Amino acid sequence: MGKYEIIIYWSAEDAVYVAEVPELPGCMAHGKNQREALANVKQAETLWIRTAKEFGDAIPEPKGRRLVFA
Repeated sequence: MGKYEIIIYWSAEDAVYVAEVPELPGCMAHGKNQREALANVKQAETLWIRTAKEFGDAIPEPKGRRLVFA
């Protein structure tokens, strides 16, 4: 598994930390703290890649650099 960027932020609306893997569309998870959100999104990343392989979908190569924010 590659090294994908993970972004973690606080969602006041949901009262949880949200972790996203922007390079894997829809790959996100949450947790009551940053550590839990990170652990959960790593599991989601593994499942995302496993499912993509199962269905023959393309798996993006990690960019290996920070994404650009607008």
